[in-house]
Amino acid sequence: MFDALILMLDSTVRLSTPLLLTALAGLYAERSGVFDIGLEGKLLIAAFAAAATASVTGSAWLGALAGMGASILFALLHGLACITYRGNQIVSGVAINFLAAGLTALLGTAWFHQGGRTPPLMGGERFQTLQLPFAESLADVPVIGGIYSELLSGHYLLVYVAFAAAPFSWWVLYRTRFGLRLRAVGENPAAVDTAGISVVRMRYLALVCAGVLCGLAGAYLAVAQSAGFIKDMSAGKGFIALAALIFSKWRPIQVMFACLLFGFLDAAAIRLQGQELPLIGAAPVQLIQALPYILTVVLLAGFIGKAVPPKAGGTPYVKER
Repeated sequence: MFDALILMLDSTVRLSTPLLLTALAGLYAERSGVFDIGLEGKLLIAAFAAAATASVTGSAWLGALAGMGASILFALLHGLACITYRGNQIVSGVAINFLAAGLTALLGTAWFHQGGRTPPLMGGERFQTLQLPFAESLADVPVIGGIYSELLSGHYLLVYVAFAAAPFSWWVLYRTRFGLRLRAVGENPAAVDTAGISVVRMRYLALVCAGVLCGLAGAYLAVAQSAGFIKDMSAGKGFIALAALIFSKWRPIQVMFACLLFGFLDAAAIRLQGQELPLIGAAPVQLIQALPYILTVVLLAGFIGKAVPPKAGGTPYVKER
């Protein structure tokens, strides 16, 4: 039972990593007053760019940089539409999602001729897992060995980066001048503008931060967790990350725990496939696969309480003359 629990938690950590990075990306954007429905699109285009670059260059690191670059480009496109030209942020985000879905399928088919896939990544084209010191020697120690060698050790570098990013984001938002200005822009941009701080600049910086984090999430999906890109491989993770962001009420540490919860639901759904369920028997695979999404809706509908977004969220700022 203990070993099964450790394996479940290990899978939870791995599955929650892209959710956490993507939700933190949305946190920066929405704290600045820019609603980011386009998280799914940035995640998808980053995964494609990372896998395609890693396949061509043979380097997972260059793939990760390409993923971040593509995600930042889409984030700036979103900013151009809704910050510079003051368009509707929801419509712009939805357009980003459609653009990413179509562009990855088109370019994947045109470049690699494998139905939208990239070639399988091997060796240096993928990130390798990291073994913490003494993980092998402690593996047989009861309780501690399983926790240290299986749950804490043996993950990809981006897993550790993701879970370090949550407390780091808390420090940035609540303990730095940049974070104070970012939160102020999302709450009262007119007051920030009066103080001589550029609202447009702060919102673009927030979108760049979101692009970097979404790029890392996409790189993790394509060149760490998976061995290449497949069509629509983000599979709604951007929307689940957005749900986790709302569920945690736009707070970094709570975002981490919310993503772990959703990752646990996903891990549980994987382990339930093919199992006999009480009163149901052998449940259809489709039902098990849909379970995390169903439970996400249930949690948001029944347990979130009142979630109050940043006051200036979704509203283009018009400088008073």
